[in-house]
Amino acid sequence: MKNELKLKKCPICGNIVRVYNDTEIMCCGNKMVDVVPNTVDCAVEKHIPTYEKVEDEILVKVNHVMEKEHYIEWICLVSDNKEYMTRLYPEQEAQARFPYIEGATIYAYCNKHGLWKKDI
Repeated sequence: MKNELKLKKCPICGNIVRVYNDTEIMCCGNKMVDVVPNTVDCAVEKHIPTYEKVEDEILVKVNHVMEKEHYIEWICLVSDNKEYMTRLYPEQEAQARFPYIEGATIYAYCNKHGLWKKDI
């Protein structure tokens, strides 16, 4: 699928890995499970990334708390042949700048509510 970010997560330790095919991966003696975006039942408006085009870049923001126990861990932009990622930390703003790539997809990962995405 175009601009798809495939992730798998360990149900025991929470480790997340990026995968490029549908390989079965084990962690902590268990099969890692697929991370599917926009599927957790919670406040969607606080997790879906938004963006504003500024010249040849986009400013991506997530209207989310950034506390030590609950925050956006990273934001990334995925296109057919490029990926950009910005790691975030508690008490920092949940935003990132990326090159503007028409048709790309933006992803944001909440440490409690999982993966969220929006197409550009």
